[in-house]
Amino acid sequence: MTFSFTATVLGSPRIGPNRELKKAVESYWAGRLDAEGLDALARDLRRQTWTSLRDTGLDSVPVNTFSYYDHVLDTAAMLGALPDRVAGSDLDRYFAAARGNDAVAPLEMTKWFDTNYHYLVPEISPTTTFALDPSKVLRELEEARALGIPARPVVVGPVTFLLLSKAVGSDAPLLDRLDELVPLYADLLGQLADAGAEWVQIDEPALVADRTPEEIAAAKRVYDRLSALESRPAILVASYFGSLGDALPAIASTGVEGIAIDLVAGSDTLATVPDLTRKHVVAGVVDGRNIWRTDLDAALASLGTLLGSTGSLAVSTSCSLLHVPYTLDAETGLDKALRSWLAFGTEKVREVVTLGTALTSGRESVEDEFALARAAASTRSTDPRLHDATVRARLDALTAADPGRSPAAERREAQSALSLPVLPTTTIGSYPQTTQIRVARAARRKGEIDEAEYLNRMRAEVADVVALQEKLDLDVLVHGEPERNDMVQYFAEQLDGFFATDNGWVQSYGSRCVRPPILYGDVRRSTPMTVEWITYAQSLTQRPMKGMLTGPVTILAWSFVRDDQPLADSANQVALAIRDETVDLQGAGIRIVQVDEPALRELLPLRAADQPAYLDWSVGAFRLATSGVSDSTQIHTHLCYSEFGEVIEAIARLDADVTSIEAARSHMEVLDDLNAVGFDLGVGPGVYDIHSPRVPGVEEIAASLREALKAVSVERLWVNPDCGLKTRGPAEVEASLRNLVDAAKLVRAEL
Repeated sequence: MTFSFTATVLGSPRIGPNRELKKAVESYWAGRLDAEGLDALARDLRRQTWTSLRDTGLDSVPVNTFSYYDHVLDTAAMLGALPDRVAGSDLDRYFAAARGNDAVAPLEMTKWFDTNYHYLVPEISPTTTFALDPSKVLRELEEARALGIPARPVVVGPVTFLLLSKAVGSDAPLLDRLDELVPLYADLLGQLADAGAEWVQIDEPALVADRTPEEIAAAKRVYDRLSALESRPAILVASYFGSLGDALPAIASTGVEGIAIDLVAGSDTLATVPDLTRKHVVAGVVDGRNIWRTDLDAALASLGTLLGSTGSLAVSTSCSLLHVPYTLDAETGLDKALRSWLAFGTEKVREVVTLGTALTSGRESVEDEFALARAAASTRSTDPRLHDATVRARLDALTAADPGRSPAAERREAQSALSLPVLPTTTIGSYPQTTQIRVARAARRKGEIDEAEYLNRMRAEVADVVALQEKLDLDVLVHGEPERNDMVQYFAEQLDGFFATDNGWVQSYGSRCVRPPILYGDVRRSTPMTVEWITYAQSLTQRPMKGMLTGPVTILAWSFVRDDQPLADSANQVALAIRDETVDLQGAGIRIVQVDEPALRELLPLRAADQPAYLDWSVGAFRLATSGVSDSTQIHTHLCYSEFGEVIEAIARLDADVTSIEAARSHMEVLDDLNAVGFDLGVGPGVYDIHSPRVPGVEEIAASLREALKAVSVERLWVNPDCGLKTRGPAEVEASLRNLVDAAKLVRAEL
């Protein structure tokens, strides 16, 4: 067997510890930085990442995990699978596929398995002709080797690539085209071997979901063929986000040298490990998705159960560290106890190295690290913030007695007093975070202005947004959310049981970064969170103003959640806090309240057997959050950027009076799915894609509305963008919304 490494990670963050890549890419888009400058910064970020991983003690370092936008998009480019409309390899074509422009529609975007990362969905049509372009991976391998890095190139595998792609112009299964991709991967492996790679990591996370016997057999054929090549590096087939199940013995029966398994999300794997005595097993015992410190004793015990059934063993994170912040060193506001419970990216690498050392040199060689981990676990288990008896008692009483809302027909009658026109127009919530907003936020943080001055500036922004909406003649208004840094973090900062980081940035998609808050204890709402802002906005207009809240499932999905109690229990605690807020908004005279749940699909378990229980508690948490108001208060929700087919019945069961939902990139396909489950409430399919800078024309939006009216009665159809407008520029937002309103009026006239 080739050199077997002992400590590694499956991937690393790429945005930079201070979001350097985000800022550089956005500067490139704005024309302030040229391609050479962007390339230089990217090279420096890669160098920093690789050398840090090596110097911390990893003896195999993943490369080709860097991306300007998305690794699945990179794979499509590598395989010549960009659609004809964005054919070409230059950087602007690449970004056109990701974001679109005036001439090019972007690829669809959806969630990367059950994470909060979004990937670009490749489009495969009968005319797609695959062709290998290995330049990116070869270049990064060359850079790493020149630095003396023990580099292991990483690529998305052919099975996962096809299973995550979208068939266009044909109903034939995309896996039928595996035979076209295998020669390209064989060619790539040969070139990597020639370039000096000892190992290559081929990621096949799609195999941890429910797979048919035919799909598993297809994967086995791929790796039988690739492992039979004479000239190639050793192959590590990597899985993560769950257990490989029946796919594990299938892959193990091939000639690949290594298999990476997730022993955090796929802990049940340990009970069914086949004979792997001829394989190098990379055991993911350090959680790559959450931020809690590893129980080193338990992790080492898990590793011990594998020793007799593997040829050799390495320690790893369960998945790429793409999903966690860079380092705890950047956090200055953590109390001592909470800090001791946490491990961000840098700390997780150290945990991997510690466990690797314990395997090779004995636990006693790193006993100090094990003792610190035990002490942290002890203080966490006894901290009083983790158990609030008052919250728990109130929740138990409420969930036992709450009858829920009245039937939809009764609510519809009560809400007719809103007197809205047919095809009512609205937006999803946020408006552009202008330079003035960012300057004010930075000035408050630096102490250059006091809280009163900051609030005055935010009220001025609210007034401007309300005036703009009235000028554009929108029917239902929002306050624009200038005071909110993030739709989850804003609430987490006001709820007991959460901690918001200073610099815990992770990539959500492209240049979009978020700071997921940390849910560490029981949740309590001490005071109203939004009422003052919404009532102020309502005082500026006679038109109905929406109260804007984030739902319990999304707050959990976009946070780092506690792992010491069932997720359903945490969801109900958050739901109780949101419920109190909806009641207070109603009491303040707000007649429309939107409770966003864009992450409903995101948390759906990958295995079908686990999905019903999740959908029951997630729907239950939403209904708990929204059932405290009267029938006359109209409840909206919003969902976006997911494949909704698997949760379509759950969307209907949310029982929101109006559901706005992403539909622009998928061309209204979701409406047929909703109709199939008898959905008969209000729906606002997004009529333009806010993740692209292009401004849609009036006729384009009108055509989308006409298409929607084929599936939805006019009494139920709302008109809105796909998502919030926070990331867009003011000029394009005004132009787009003007066209949206004009299109709605045009179609109303046609009716």
